[in-house]
Amino acid sequence: MKRLTIKDIAKHLGVSISTVSKALNDSYEISETTKEKIRKFAKENNYRPNITAVNLKNKKTKTIGILIPNMLNYFLAQVFKGIETVASENGYKIISCISNESYDKEVETIRMLSNGSIDGLILSLAEETVKKRSYDHFQDTIDSGVPIVMFDRVAQDIDCDKVITNDFEGTVTTVKHLYKTGHKNIAFISTISDLKIGERRYLGYLKGLEDLNIPLNKNLVINIVEEDYKKYESILDPIFKNNTIDSVITTDESSAVAAMKVATRMGYKIPQDFSVISFSNGILARHSSPKMTTVSQHGEIMGATAAEMLINKLERKGNANKNETKVIKTDLVIRESTRPTKTY
Repeated sequence: MKRLTIKDIAKHLGVSISTVSKALNDSYEISETTKEKIRKFAKENNYRPNITAVNLKNKKTKTIGILIPNMLNYFLAQVFKGIETVASENGYKIISCISNESYDKEVETIRMLSNGSIDGLILSLAEETVKKRSYDHFQDTIDSGVPIVMFDRVAQDIDCDKVITNDFEGTVTTVKHLYKTGHKNIAFISTISDLKIGERRYLGYLKGLEDLNIPLNKNLVINIVEEDYKKYESILDPIFKNNTIDSVITTDESSAVAAMKVATRMGYKIPQDFSVISFSNGILARHSSPKMTTVSQHGEIMGATAAEMLINKLERKGNANKNETKVIKTDLVIRESTRPTKTY
């Protein structure tokens, strides 16, 4: 049987969560009539307070929860490193969890962590959560007194601190860089078209083309929904053969590597005939052949920034009562998969 929560009581009686909490704690702010009604319902329905949370109300755990969508992403590993460094420097421990892109797992994990185990939470949304647009579990956590900082994949409808990258501007810059190196048939390959960050990168691609007066060729916008990266090459092969493409921008390194392999099989020399730029500056990019030019999102800086924002809120430093969104600037890391800049 599901344990009765303050939220359940509030919903049943048509009052706020705050009102229920104050009534159960005999606050002078709540009328005796309302207190009695709430206490009676709580007793009749066997409500039991979360003793751990009560005990920790005025005594912090000095622990931060981290929830990431998956464990195989180099960018997320860098974010984690940034969080851990700042947390350690400030005397905080961390509890790390993985949602595996599952909405249900995300909800379950957040409820577990916010049940007195942590002071605050840093997270990036699971892909299923983004698709469902269901964010009540975040608001419930904030309402219970556990602050949240979101990074990278964020819920715009939730009022909390956020850290994002300038994906739009970063893609505009990338398109213009390829143009400056002699490319005009620039393809855009996305494996995250259903996510907000994927949309921002696509819009940046469109803006870059527009600024350069390059007409959009819809055949060069390639959205891959297949999750198995081993199939990327078979998806790209017919598209490359049936269209004139001299360069690609990809939202991830796996599709960039696939693009390079397909282009090489077609007889293109990289970067002389064909250039590739990928988002994320990870292990694949550094060890691909040739080494890949990337849009670095500075994951470690993003993680450190998120941790600083959360700790400032927990320790009432700076503008602790105000939520803000900080934007991390992306940079092009030039390697061997793109031509050197020339004047054409």
